[in-house]
Amino acid sequence: MAFDLRELEPKRLWAHFDELRKIPRCSGHEAKAGEYVISVAERNGWEWERDEVGNVVVRKPASPGHESAETVVLQGHLDMVCEKNSDVQHDFSKDPIQVERRGDWLMAKGTTLGSDNGVGVAAALAVLEDKSLVHGPIECLFTVDEETGLTGASHLRPGFLRGRKLINLDSEEEGVLFVGCAGGGDSEVTLAITRDPAFGGERMRVGVTGLRGGHSGIDIDKGRANAIRVVARLVYELQGSVPLRLVSLEGGNKRNAIPREAEAVVAVPAGENGRAAETLRRSFEAIRFEFKAVETEMALDVRQVEDPANPMSAESHRRVLGLLLGFPHGVLAMSQEMPGLVETSNNLAVVRTLSDQVKIALSSRSSIMSALNATRDVIRALAEMAGAEVVQGGGYPAWTPNLNSPLLRTVKSVYRNLFGKEAEVKAIHAGLETGIIGEKFPGMDMISMGPQIEHPHSPDERVHIPSVERFWTFLTKVLEALA
Repeated sequence: MAFDLRELEPKRLWAHFDELRKIPRCSGHEAKAGEYVISVAERNGWEWERDEVGNVVVRKPASPGHESAETVVLQGHLDMVCEKNSDVQHDFSKDPIQVERRGDWLMAKGTTLGSDNGVGVAAALAVLEDKSLVHGPIECLFTVDEETGLTGASHLRPGFLRGRKLINLDSEEEGVLFVGCAGGGDSEVTLAITRDPAFGGERMRVGVTGLRGGHSGIDIDKGRANAIRVVARLVYELQGSVPLRLVSLEGGNKRNAIPREAEAVVAVPAGENGRAAETLRRSFEAIRFEFKAVETEMALDVRQVEDPANPMSAESHRRVLGLLLGFPHGVLAMSQEMPGLVETSNNLAVVRTLSDQVKIALSSRSSIMSALNATRDVIRALAEMAGAEVVQGGGYPAWTPNLNSPLLRTVKSVYRNLFGKEAEVKAIHAGLETGIIGEKFPGMDMISMGPQIEHPHSPDERVHIPSVERFWTFLTKVLEALA
């Protein structure tokens, strides 16, 4: 018998999540999710508005007797990261997410689950529908394209929100109140390449799979391997034993996800396949030993393949490998003020090989804007040394913590009274929409909270089912306290 999400508590929240999992909502394709939100608003008689990029705001009046309370904004994003294992048949443009329960955890079957930020969106929709709740005026803001560029938040127009207290529902640690986030910016590097048909040789595929991947902000300090870097290392080390040229190198899918899989096709002289394969396996075992405590499923696939493309020239081969090994990846600095907080990092995120160019995408983050700019300058300088072109957008701002926030004080008090312990207060090394919203709506008092979600942005994503019920109870008690 199939597992029924609607049997879980709280029923309204899980019923909405069950509907959301059936709706295609990869970043940039959230129109149907927005229409679902509007349908919920209309059947309940609530005022709603949709802007030019697809953001939706729904306004629910205060419960009787609480009309004079300040308006509270509940905010989440409609899109999800669409990642799947290479052996899974799933079309994110039409197929529902298939879910399964493993003990107290809800997961998808070989794909991302969409609990980031589907649970937060479902909670806001449940607040809109539940007429038994006590609260002041509510605005529920549902933004688009958070995962690939914070596009929805960036295009919010003045006047779209009336409230000046905002609860972001896009955090992933139960019992933690987030009051700050990193700023960030992407870099796209394009390196022109030439081909050398005279090199000839046989083709070998060098693939690495089974890495844990994860969110390039939240998980960047977990010591996980980057599949692009691993493949680049393998090829670089192999060329010391066997003459070779790159034909192509591919890896990664999203700028905000640590690459889980990557592969290179290389040309080696005829008769050298066996020696090359043995050298690759030795190098791989050494790399796997480095990550043995973290990457338990790391696997190497080496095989002979047919590829009609000509190998790269010696100079193009050298420059591509140089960039992939030279660009920074991982934690670059830890905060001196908040113990355990990553201050600055970079994710070597995506590489694609075309006939005449290689494209590399990177994502940089920092809670200090000068450090963010310095990291992006390093990327630009390395790229320009290799003769590549670099495009860097304006990025997004950090959210500076306000530990004297009245909203934070109220929420901490509710948590203490409800659970008999103190909530942890943190900043997060990820880009939350709160940074942009705070910049666009001066004076906005904000916190971020959520249930326990692990391994977002990867097919290992899972949400702790009992934490969702506690998160819902906490949220409704906070709304009551603010009424």
